[in-house]
Amino acid sequence: MKTTRSKDGTTLAYDVYGNGPALIYITGASCYRSFKPIVQDARVFAAEFTVYNYDRRGRGDSGNTLPYSIEREIEDIEAMIDAAGGKAYLYGHSSGAVLALEAALRLGSKVQKVVMYDASYVHDEKEKAEYKQLSQTIYKLLDHGKRAEAMRTFLKGIGMPKIFVWLLPLFPGWRTMKALAPTLAYDIALTQDLPPVERAARIAVPTQIIVGEKSPASIHDVGYQLTKAIPNVKFVKLAGQDHMVNAKKLLPLLSGFLN
Repeated sequence: MKTTRSKDGTTLAYDVYGNGPALIYITGASCYRSFKPIVQDARVFAAEFTVYNYDRRGRGDSGNTLPYSIEREIEDIEAMIDAAGGKAYLYGHSSGAVLALEAALRLGSKVQKVVMYDASYVHDEKEKAEYKQLSQTIYKLLDHGKRAEAMRTFLKGIGMPKIFVWLLPLFPGWRTMKALAPTLAYDIALTQDLPPVERAARIAVPTQIIVGEKSPASIHDVGYQLTKAIPNVKFVKLAGQDHMVNAKKLLPLLSGFLN
């Protein structure tokens, strides 16, 4: 494990895999750098890139300086880019894709190219209202210290199969996932609004938007909205994949676009 510090003094823990151009891996909700699927992804990507796999603030071995804001998470990404040598590619998954977009807007030439997989903004006003109701339930559960219930409610609410959610307590990483429950509020803050298409039109770096063929229609719609807005963009629908993308299927797209 290595560490660096963000602008506000927050310690960020990270691991480095592979050789090649620097790639910052920005994970989504309920994920952390030592979660087995994330480690597997990083090792696959390491065949082509030097992968910086970090714990977002409030997760794993990273700190959690309060109050939370999206701006602090962008500063975290900047700190990771600096740790990687001052310039890097970004790959963001789900809510991590939202952060990748914001970093592309705010960090200038430090971001060389961006890949977003299944960016998880709400796609229309109806979904926004439904998500707000889900969010209020999550906040109440967290206020009462019911972390396990908050995590299960969130995952069911965003469409995770019920059988998967029911089996989660049997997974080795469930205790860590429960500990991450307070950070659901951070992911909600990132994803509770419609895609920022007017602001996205100002993205100057080459951008690749990928959606899983089997991902929800709402995710596809978000991808289409962003593709129409961003000037230098490539859109790909990845055949046979859903929100939990297979890294081996994803790597050729990353390599072909970034290298």
